[in-house]
Amino acid sequence: MQTATFDALRTPAGAALLADATAAYGREDEFALGTRLRRSAGPDLVAAALTQARLRARAVDKFDPADAARMFFTVDGYEQATRVAVARHRAARLAALLRPGAAVADLCCGIGGDLVELARAGLTVTGVEADPVTAAVAAANVAALGLGGAARVKHGDATATDRTAYAAVVCDPARRGSRGRVFDPDAYRPPWSFALELLTATACVKVAPGIPHDLLPGAVEAEWVSERGEVKEAALWSGGLARTGDDGVSVRRRATLLPSGATLTDLDDPGPSVRPLGGFLYEPDGAVIRAGLVTAAAAMVGGGLLDPSIAYVTADDAVGTPFARGYRVVETLPYDVKALRAYVRSRGIGILTVKKRGVGVEPEKLRAAVRPSGDAAATFVVTRVAGKATVIVADPL
Repeated sequence: MQTATFDALRTPAGAALLADATAAYGREDEFALGTRLRRSAGPDLVAAALTQARLRARAVDKFDPADAARMFFTVDGYEQATRVAVARHRAARLAALLRPGAAVADLCCGIGGDLVELARAGLTVTGVEADPVTAAVAAANVAALGLGGAARVKHGDATATDRTAYAAVVCDPARRGSRGRVFDPDAYRPPWSFALELLTATACVKVAPGIPHDLLPGAVEAEWVSERGEVKEAALWSGGLARTGDDGVSVRRRATLLPSGATLTDLDDPGPSVRPLGGFLYEPDGAVIRAGLVTAAAAMVGGGLLDPSIAYVTADDAVGTPFARGYRVVETLPYDVKALRAYVRSRGIGILTVKKRGVGVEPEKLRAAVRPSGDAAATFVVTRVAGKATVIVADPL
């Protein structure tokens, strides 16, 4: 979409066309809808309106439905946008640590998902976006959601932005290229070197959840965030945004779980403890694993690791915790496909969930090999116990 096409979409005639496309999308056949709309508008404008309608329909997965129905998107901007629960969590943290109305720069603001939540949290936000169409879309979203008094958008280079007037800087470097997601921080846009520069001051920089821990600067707090058990992102906090414990010791790694807001840090971690399999097994949340806090989660349930290099925790008691999903251990079996097939057949197991860590097993292939059939349900956890590949039959708590 060109800037001129997007501008035309925001004229009264373009807005009417978009409203029609949005209301009809999913109710009319898309080809027929496009044919109908082209009777009153040019093909480029109709294509843009249909793209917006399609993206608004998808956007309810990331944004509040009421916002999604009014917002504008680009395809890349939608793909890279932060989910609203995560954006609100981050905005609330910034607002709690800064004075009301504090000036914040949102560099690489994209379509404005974070910018909107920062403004709603009571901060005064300036978004900076290098792509002209994306910058126009972000500005349109600020206007559409009635936030023009608290937020504005500038088309420009994030690396050339004067940051001296801002109490804090938020930056979300692009982590997608022509071939999909980018995992090498040096390939971010702007590059990792710019992120490190920002982190010498008061900043929050978003990074891929899989970032190696040895790349993290020593003076920042790294926070991994999951939503309903799925890891969404990591963010690095520096300067006045990094937190400390009650004793003043700096937090280095944190796992935060949404929507509960439960949080676990390296200050809660007593260190590794390996023990034999007990009566219960715990599978830590992905954010806990990414943050390297599995042993902290083990301490929460009074347990230890099954293996020093595998993210499964075992304990003798059933303990409720938001940081791990619990299972009652029913029995253990050697990893032998024929024996497992006989076990499944003898118990009439037709609903079989297979989980694995630390072993070269493909869950779908194992599931097919044991031929589940029947009405009973079971969970197989395939992992190493005492150095041997073992199947733990478990019931979810």
